[in-house]
Amino acid sequence: MLSKKNKEALFNPLSKDNPVLVQILGICSTLAVTVSLEPAIVMGIAVIAVLAFSNVIISLIRNTIPTTIRIIVQLVVVAALVIIVQQFLMAYNYDVSKQLSVFIGLIITNCILMGRLEAFALNNKPWPSFLDGIGNGLGYAIILVIVAFFRELLGSGTVFGFQVIPQWCYDHGYENNGLMILPPMALITVACIIWVHRARNTELQEN
Repeated sequence: MLSKKNKEALFNPLSKDNPVLVQILGICSTLAVTVSLEPAIVMGIAVIAVLAFSNVIISLIRNTIPTTIRIIVQLVVVAALVIIVQQFLMAYNYDVSKQLSVFIGLIITNCILMGRLEAFALNNKPWPSFLDGIGNGLGYAIILVIVAFFRELLGSGTVFGFQVIPQWCYDHGYENNGLMILPPMALITVACIIWVHRARNTELQEN
């Protein structure tokens, strides 16, 4: 079940081969949905689910897909799963679905999904493909949560909408950093995380 290859497919994307930090994929949604933690976590879970199950479906039918239309087939599979996730969110967490707006729909064109379908699911069996989808989805979600935590804490003084910076700090002149809730600061935060990650993983540094 968890051979060396399967463990690599599951755990490498968490750090060593993280899709955001190493491959620099999925940056657009990372910038767009990380103003606060709740939508970032929901977006991460949505990508994990879509990526894992689309990997499995494409792996199951990989030998029957004509090469000339493989991208179209992949898009249809991903789009169907995204619609299911979107409807589920609208039914059970309408407020978050409104916050995420078009970005749930844009999962269809997420570079991470199309990259894993092309590079892994088309060439591997369903179980390794499922683990690869879970691993890459988690790797993406972890970065979303880290970025959202710092942006919400420093930009709004809250975590999950609850005030965590004491009122006495504000009484003594502390102010929330309004820049943190602007998209450029999301990019700077991701850049800082990439810098720390590469400083700790010297094999990823370019000579």
